[in-house]
Formats: sequence, C-alpha cells, structure tokens
Amino acid sequence: MSRPEAEDLVTGIPRQLRGAAAGAEPRPAPRPSLAARSGDGLADGFTAFTGRALGRYQAAVVRIGFGLVFTLQLLLEWPHRRELYGDRAAWSLDLARQLLREDHAFTVLAWTGDRWWFEAVYHLGILAGVLMVLGWRTRASSVLFLVTVLSLQNRSVLIGDGGDNIVHLMAVYLVFTRSAEVWSLDARRARRHVRATGHDWPGVLVWTVLGGLLAAAQLAGRIGWDGPGGGPDPGWEVFFWTLWGVAGLWYVVNRRRPHGEPRAVLDALANMLHNCALLVIGAQVVLVYATAGWYKVQGARWQDGTALYYPLHLDYFTPWPGLAGWLGSSALLVFAITYGTVLVQVAFPFTLLNRRLKNVLLALMMLEHLGIAVLLGLPVFSLAMIAADAVFLPTGALLWLAERVRTDVRRVRALLLR
Repeated sequence: MSRPEAEDLVTGIPRQLRGAAAGAEPRPAPRPSLAARSGDGLADGFTAFTGRALGRYQAAVVRIGFGLVFTLQLLLEWPHRRELYGDRAAWSLDLARQLLREDHAFTVLAWTGDRWWFEAVYHLGILAGVLMVLGWRTRASSVLFLVTVLSLQNRSVLIGDGGDNIVHLMAVYLVFTRSAEVWSLDARRARRHVRATGHDWPGVLVWTVLGGLLAAAQLAGRIGWDGPGGGPDPGWEVFFWTLWGVAGLWYVVNRRRPHGEPRAVLDALANMLHNCALLVIGAQVVLVYATAGWYKVQGARWQDGTALYYPLHLDYFTPWPGLAGWLGSSALLVFAITYGTVLVQVAFPFTLLNRRLKNVLLALMMLEHLGIAVLLGLPVFSLAMIAADAVFLPTGALLWLAERVRTDVRRVRALLLR
C-alpha cells in the first residue's frame, strides 16, 4: 500500500478534500447545463400553474366589476326593459328565433313570449349580478350570471354600446375562474368552518335545485337537439350538464375525502382552468386594445387629429353640453387627446414586459374610460372596460386599496356608533 493511501485510511479524509481541510479553496461545483436549468424552470412553472390559483385578487376585482356593470345596466334599463328585451321589443320574438336557428346562440327568453317569464329572467339577472359582487356560491352564481347575460343579450341583438360584447365574453370566462378565493362571502365561509368540517348543505341544496331545473328544461325540449331556435346543436346541453356534474363531483369528494388525493387532483384541475381563463381574459383585453388602436391608425380623422371633435358635437353623445363644448373648442386639447388615445392603445400590448410602463399606460387608459363615461355618456361601456383592465392591476396596489377601504369603513362605523 502506498503512503498517500495509508494516510487516507488513518485520517479518514479523502485525498480530494485534503487541500480544503488544509485551508485551500474548494473547487466550484459544476454549473448545471442549459437543459437541466430549462427542465427545472419548466418544473417550477408547472408546479405553480397547477399548485395555486394565480392572480386571485385580480380575478376577484374582475368578478366584482362585471357583476356591478351588469347590475347597473339592468337597473338603468329597468323602466324600458319590455321595449328593449321583452314583448314590446323592436326585434320581435319571431325574428329572434329565426336568427337563433342560424347562429345557435343561447337564450331562455326564446322559450316562451309570456311576460311573467321575461320578468322572471330579467330580475333573476339583477340577482345574479348582485351574487357575483358578493361572491356567494360563486360556482353556481357564475353559471346563473352567464345564463342571464346570454339570455338578455341574445334576445335583442340591436341593443348595446360595445360594452355588452365585453360583458358577454367575460361572463363565459368567469365560469372557469376561481374568482371567489378572496373578497367574497365564499372566502369568508371557507375561513370559518366549511372546509374544516366538509359540510355544505346549502350548497348541495342549490346544486340539487339547479339540477332539477336543468332536467325539467331537458325533458321539455328547451335545450339540446329539439330546443326552439336551437337547431341540431347539443353544445349548450353538454356544457350545462358538464358543469353540473363537475360541481356534484366536487361536493362528493369534499364531503368524503376533503384531504385525500381526489381532492388534490380536483384542486389542480381547477387551478389550471382558472389560470388558463385568466390568461384568456388578459389576451382578450390586449386584443381589444390592439385592434382598436390599429383600426384608428387607418382612419383619416384619427390621422389628422380631429376624431374627438365630432362626437363632442353630437347631441346623442353629449350629456354635459357645456363641458363638451368647452373641450371641443380647444383645437390643442382635441388634437392631444386624439393622438394620445391612439398611442396608448397601440403601445399597450408592447409594454406588458415592462411592469412600470405597463402600470402607467393602464392608469391612462382607465382615466380615458372615465372621461368617455362622463363626456360621451357611455357609463356601461366604460365601466366594463375598466373592469376588464383590472386583470393587469398590480397586486400591491389592490392590497393597498383594500386596506384603505377597510380603514375608511372602520372610521365611518366608529362615527355612526358614537
């Protein structure tokens, strides 16, 4: 046996580490390869994608915002609801059914022309909007919200100012989000006892009632292949039954094995659906601004900077004639706002990689929509766009705003209790 090997047996220190034990610097660990680093990044990303619902606060603001928008719209239109969507509408029920046979859209108002049915659906829409704002039984409330939104908007295609299209799309997307994780009655109930005990009998009752209504509609031929105006398209039938079945599976698993592997699998699937839906909402907002901006670039009035002048001098779009007249009389302001609108909308999709610049443009666009609501009298459209923009709001700003609201509420409550 050689002398170095004998020294190793005596000391127990490998020869490679003798230099480090003597005070020499150890050799640096080999750097992971690009493939290894890429694999680790993909693994971390997949874990985050399936392990938790991303953008919970943004999703909650979108839910509250569109619930408020739809509720406000129905309340504003309540005195003229029959002329807009009911038996007195210019778009008659026969015309609506003819169009439904062609585009296979969904509306329960095509089932019958009775006034009581229309009144029930209209006021159910108001209730659905309020439930979305409160976040009560959101899995069921979001489906009810979707049904009422589609039913009213597909009943009269002549009604709308652009904001209805955003509400229409977001009502579909919100069904697939976990938008009640925070700032909702569902979150409050979860923090107390429901998840700990596994009992949720009110939720089971809601699920049973909705299943009974869906079965009654199915047996009556109102959805599916034989639905009036539906044509040979079972898509809505499959969609609603799938949602109902998944909700039932969730209740069963949560009741029997709330901490087992089936619940973990359902949570992972729900998280993936939520994250995909939130990504689609963001992509939808980007698409709206990108297409709006590039279409404006091609317009002659937008190119010469006078586009804003014309709506400010139309009686239909001037709820405040004095303010609109003052703004329209300034050529510099009209030019600056016209060009600023185009620049912000075209630039916004390219600023998503720069957080600070994105936040600045986001604030400018929200101020722009507030101006549209006041100057042009389009509150529903403006509030719908602001609610959609909320998907890009920074979490820190939302938490700061929530804390300010809580503080103000405590102050008001203390003053009232004096």
